[in-house]
Amino acid sequence: MENPLTESVSVAVVMVPFPAQGHLNQLLHFSRLISSRGIPVHFVTSATHNSQAQIRVQGWDPLTISNIHFHDLPLPPFSVPPPDPHAQNKFPAHLQPSFDAAVLHLRQPFAALLRSLCPTAHRIAIIHDDVMAFPAQESAAHPNAEAYAFHSTSAFSSFFMNMELLGRPTDEELKLPILPPFSREGCFTDQFMDFISSQSEMLRDDAGDLYNTCRMVEGEFVDLLSKLPIPGKTKLRPWAVGPLNPIVIDGHGGSRGRHDCLEWLDKQPPRSVLYVSFGSNLSLTEEEIYELGMGLKQSEQRFIWVLREADRGDIFREENNLKNYTLPDNFELGLKGVGMVVRDWAPQLEILAQCGERLGPTVGNLATWPMHSDQPFNAMLMTEYLKMGVPVRDWARREEIVGSGDVEVGVRRLMENEEGKEMRRKAEELRGVIRDAWSKGGSSRKDLDSFIAHISR
Repeated sequence: MENPLTESVSVAVVMVPFPAQGHLNQLLHFSRLISSRGIPVHFVTSATHNSQAQIRVQGWDPLTISNIHFHDLPLPPFSVPPPDPHAQNKFPAHLQPSFDAAVLHLRQPFAALLRSLCPTAHRIAIIHDDVMAFPAQESAAHPNAEAYAFHSTSAFSSFFMNMELLGRPTDEELKLPILPPFSREGCFTDQFMDFISSQSEMLRDDAGDLYNTCRMVEGEFVDLLSKLPIPGKTKLRPWAVGPLNPIVIDGHGGSRGRHDCLEWLDKQPPRSVLYVSFGSNLSLTEEEIYELGMGLKQSEQRFIWVLREADRGDIFREENNLKNYTLPDNFELGLKGVGMVVRDWAPQLEILAQCGERLGPTVGNLATWPMHSDQPFNAMLMTEYLKMGVPVRDWARREEIVGSGDVEVGVRRLMENEEGKEMRRKAEELRGVIRDAWSKGGSSRKDLDSFIAHISR
């Protein structure tokens, strides 16, 4: 077998993800798409985060694809504090040491790897997370290397967050949809905003932008992004190459096998179960857990609730024993087959393929409860723009505890009211739109073809 560092190719892709679960996951799925075109992909991060990406991927097995090469870059030990569920700002500040360590210590070994790869290819295309921008600057040192920023957030949230950073430009060219006022205040910690600022200057060295969305859903905002007057940045046509999650799930469960919750789901009526999850980076307080649990029970709807503590910066450290949340007395015993609580890593794609509805911060047919980052913008996208979600809590009320009554009302609106039925009809239409986007002649396939042609020119 040839060494991937010496094998001569016309074009090679280097993926540099941000070290957080959702970001790792998206670029690994993107690696699969690009590798399917016969292009070698080098997935570059620390050994910890490479392992995290591989063991948690759903829908396919990365170890079966010969032209995806994982490079473990050295990363010195860094602090892994526990999450603070009582913090006023819900952004996962406990992960900041891992973010800082990646930027401080991965740059030099990445530069060395890039120097070894550049002589082997006519062109090296570096795809890096937009908040992990040092690869863009490193690409400038090599005439056959060029960098592309990958935006893991929705085009909607990317556009409005950029609007705020630019001081809300009033260019008449930007014909904006009429939406209620909202802002990113409270979405991030000051420390993380400083982190973003330190990376944003390097984005000027990028050759283009990639978005995990499709034009048939967010085309209006993809186009608006190309019109934003970003200083020092050439306006290029962005590529909308999503959604990147596999449309067809092959049931790959990795070393864990098929999860117990899927066996339970098999016994439920189709589209009758609500999936409750707040992602891998958030921990709830005991009071929030109590109110959420009672609201779910009072709603009398079927549900799967993923209840686990947030990831820490290194999920493999021995001291990272997750906290076991306590529920109201006899809560789980009283579910009587109607609900299920999952306390470990859940196969989200397979669950959603059967559920269809979700309570949490993002995606869905959705009962929205935004907590941090781009979630308030995604909630607005779902409830106000796509009309496919109902709010459990508005962002303006983020400092309030959500009561069980609010949870019950939101869940019932989504699951049993006429309003919810109309949203499910729209969801079915959207599933068809997304399938069309990836079929021959579809917008996402065209954009991916265009990007592949561009880097292979």
